[in-house]
Amino acid sequence: MNARVVSKLFFRVPHRGRCVASALPPTARRLSTDKSSGQEGFLDQAIFSHEHVELRRSLSKIIENDINPHVDEWEDVGMFPAHQVFKKLGDAGFLGVNRPQEYGGLGLDYSYNVAVAEELGNIRCGGVPMAIGVQTDMATPALARFGSDLVKREFLAPSIAGDKVACLGVCEVGAGSDLSGIKTTAKKTAGDYVINGGKMWITNGLQADWMCLLANTSEGLPYRNKSLICVPMDSPGVHKVKNIEKLGMWCSDTAQILLEDVRVPQTYLIGEEGMGFTYQMVQAQEERLWVAAASLLPLQLLIEETVQYTKHRNIFGQPILDNQTVHFKLAELQTEVESLRSLVYRATGMHAQGKEVGHLASMAKLKAGRLARDVTDSCLQYWGGMGYTAEVLVSRFYRDLRFFSIGAGADELMLSLIAKYMGTLPNPSAK
Repeated sequence: MNARVVSKLFFRVPHRGRCVASALPPTARRLSTDKSSGQEGFLDQAIFSHEHVELRRSLSKIIENDINPHVDEWEDVGMFPAHQVFKKLGDAGFLGVNRPQEYGGLGLDYSYNVAVAEELGNIRCGGVPMAIGVQTDMATPALARFGSDLVKREFLAPSIAGDKVACLGVCEVGAGSDLSGIKTTAKKTAGDYVINGGKMWITNGLQADWMCLLANTSEGLPYRNKSLICVPMDSPGVHKVKNIEKLGMWCSDTAQILLEDVRVPQTYLIGEEGMGFTYQMVQAQEERLWVAAASLLPLQLLIEETVQYTKHRNIFGQPILDNQTVHFKLAELQTEVESLRSLVYRATGMHAQGKEVGHLASMAKLKAGRLARDVTDSCLQYWGGMGYTAEVLVSRFYRDLRFFSIGAGADELMLSLIAKYMGTLPNPSAK
């Protein structure tokens, strides 16, 4: 989209979610391919190679040609065409970068997955990248690692190809960060599981073809009585109740799902029965690293656009940027983004080597959520009244990125996990 002059923007009434690329002249903008923040700078990191950069360049073309031109429209209508977008990505191999080749993946190591996650940050909204991340790093890691050949061919292969859209059904009304408290049950009956319960805040829920469902399959301890099950969303008894309106992520559908006597074959179980909670915790590591990686470019872009805006916007006879409180704060934010980048890359390198990174994934997720709030709030403030309009990207990311402190485990859960790794989390049962 062409940038518009600030003065013109004040007289334009936008549609819901409509946003221009920048309120700056085109010459003042910096592309993500600049060495400082994009693909060339990507080579400066020890864990990445030219192959990573080429993969990222290929994805960038799809983003610029097939996604970004339509983002405003999708924001307006409150949904993007997941099957269409996922098929485009699947045909190019981006939905199974580190998945086995026998199921249609590229068979690359995890670092390539992070390269893709970071490049998705060039999409000019939060909703589309989040939906893609659910497909690649939230609903399918446990299936790829622990699933039988039957369920992999039934659900993983078409998800990698972009023929099926996946969703993750773990959260419930009374169980968000605390998944041990879920109430949905799956009881064995004549070779099937009969599922009853409900799931809440399900990304891709309205468009999904199948759900990776966490349910109680037995009585007993809450960490040992749960299983992950693949549930076709067209099964009788699956009710997509509504599309939940949200503060941000407007173009990503978020559903409430009810499950009433839903029957699925017991062969749709992922791995072993009773291991669902453990599998979900393993899966959550990649989910949290994905969130942290996907936040890097939006945060970088907001800082860069704010630098350019405050450099050209004069107040009291001087550019806003010349105020020490402004350029010092932007310098601090830039430092924080680079710190997050280093943490993400370190965790990525270790994870690719098969090392335990649960503590680093939790730290990266916590840092991404906190920094998303700080960067968007600070930058919006420096845009003044312009930042409060729907005409600039900073206001969209202010809404969209707020979710990073809530989704994939709230900040408070990340702090508890980090404290547990440190050995400082109180143990009430020991008292």
